[in-house]
Amino acid sequence: MEPLEEIISQAFSVFESPPEMTVSEFADSERHLSSESSAMVGLWDTTVTEYLRGIMDAVSDPSVEEIVVMSASQCGKTEVILNTLAYHIAYDPCPCLIVMPNDSMCQSLSRDRIAPMVRDSPILKGTIAEAKSRTSGNTITHKTFRGGSLTLASAQSPANLSARSVRLVCFDEVDRFPASSGSEGDPVTLGKKRSVSYWNRKILLTSTPTIRNESRIETAYLNSDQRKFFVPCESCGEFQTLEWSNVKWQDKDPETASYECNSCQSLWTEQMRQRAVRLGEWRATGDSGSIAGFHLSGLYSPFITMAQAVSEFQSAKGHPEILRAWVNTYLSESWEEESERVDVNEILERREEFADPTPEGVLVITAGVDVQADRLEALVCGHGKADEMWFLDHRIFYGSPASDDLWEELSDFLLQPFRLPNGKDLKIAQTLIDSGYETQKVYQFVKRMGVHRINASKGIGGSGRPAVGRPSKSNSARVPVFPVGTITLKDVLFSRLKVSEVGPAYWHIPEKFDAEWCYQLTAEKAVKRYTRGIPRTEYIKLRPRNEALDLTVLNLASFAMLNVNVDKVQSRLEDQRRPEPKVQPPFPFMKKKKPSWINRHK
Repeated sequence: MEPLEEIISQAFSVFESPPEMTVSEFADSERHLSSESSAMVGLWDTTVTEYLRGIMDAVSDPSVEEIVVMSASQCGKTEVILNTLAYHIAYDPCPCLIVMPNDSMCQSLSRDRIAPMVRDSPILKGTIAEAKSRTSGNTITHKTFRGGSLTLASAQSPANLSARSVRLVCFDEVDRFPASSGSEGDPVTLGKKRSVSYWNRKILLTSTPTIRNESRIETAYLNSDQRKFFVPCESCGEFQTLEWSNVKWQDKDPETASYECNSCQSLWTEQMRQRAVRLGEWRATGDSGSIAGFHLSGLYSPFITMAQAVSEFQSAKGHPEILRAWVNTYLSESWEEESERVDVNEILERREEFADPTPEGVLVITAGVDVQADRLEALVCGHGKADEMWFLDHRIFYGSPASDDLWEELSDFLLQPFRLPNGKDLKIAQTLIDSGYETQKVYQFVKRMGVHRINASKGIGGSGRPAVGRPSKSNSARVPVFPVGTITLKDVLFSRLKVSEVGPAYWHIPEKFDAEWCYQLTAEKAVKRYTRGIPRTEYIKLRPRNEALDLTVLNLASFAMLNVNVDKVQSRLEDQRRPEPKVQPPFPFMKKKKPSWINRHK
């Protein structure tokens, strides 16, 4: 009888031994390309796109759990998914899931790519029956085969992503996925959860990148071992990655395009470039145990010549929207939007100790109120001449906005006067309350407090809108709701925060406002994006909380509503500081004569 240790070793050797055939070897011997989806009909040949060999074989590597492919268009990244799927249907059957950006792309992949592949590859033929709506277990988006199944799911459908457990999960064009699948969260995370019960699961993500700091595939690649494809120079033998900066041409003529060696500066022809790619190899430049990441630009593609790439680049230059698409789809690089942001460290250093609760120079006081699920937040600002402004107070009233007591606390705060250095009291001249949350309670409050210039507001996006528009009363309470141009006022906010010298347009921040408040004030940045070649500004959040920024916008809107002449206000306040003495008659015993008409009527 064999020892127990040897029996256990033999039992687990099945799981530990590497596969007898890699995905690339399988594709070269069994996968056939179809005329519906490829210009090269017949048996698959990995040497045409040699860089795909390492990607496909990473799927066969038992030490790799996740494969990330950040690739240009026309480099064959979808073919990697198809070859991986064919390998698992014929050689290593298991439940498989392919996630696409939408239902239309799922159906297109099934009809135009998977069905012809199964039909024309002898080893796959007959493994999956034709898709018929009445055939149980086999539809356009769900197919069964011996030992496994295939589901094609839209990233927009949480039900499909959580329907069944799978061992192989492939995500295609992840940067085109919605931020959330319905209300259930990130579709990539949902899809990955379907494979947690498999010790030998494989996860494959592919996409061209989009916007920097927002690109899913770029984030995944940066968390991988960051492999790059190195190719040798025929002249000096130096291995190097292909970079667009080394593509040279003369007199704006794309046909003169060549590639300059990074080491010996020799010029490669188009044929030399393609020969170098066939001799290339993948090298890791990062450090990650179980995630293999691959980055490919269009310079490695055999289907796009350097002359074609130069021509496309010249057409894109000067057109930001077209150039962005070229950077994403050819260079396989994320696009960095033109952006403006304020350094929060400068804001933190700007804080100062006010000599008085309401400093000298404040002429008008406004307030803004934000309604959250568990609190009301109010910010009070003082405005002076030449757009100088002081942040005076920030209060948080914790509790449910549905409670009347909470609104009473807010009412008491908004009606309190602010003592000026001359001893006079100044009340809040205008308050705006965001009506986006607990709308009916906001309407009830402003209807009761409208006499104190406390009004409801609603933020309106889009560039070029007025700071505050004409109010609308088309609501159930028939109260005026003022539209606030948020983009316009955020432009003002960030331009004022850049003013670093005390004086006109300078904003004073009190020492009592903590670092978190300063982080919230600078929690967004402006990015310039293009739609059909037309630039437009958008603000994107850098941090989850931005209440201080929103409250400041409401204060700017409140001040704009007043349309006040601060010079006249200053004159009035100065007159209050120096009251005119009563004029006494020079001779007190002299009495004013009665009008003559009184005597005539006696």
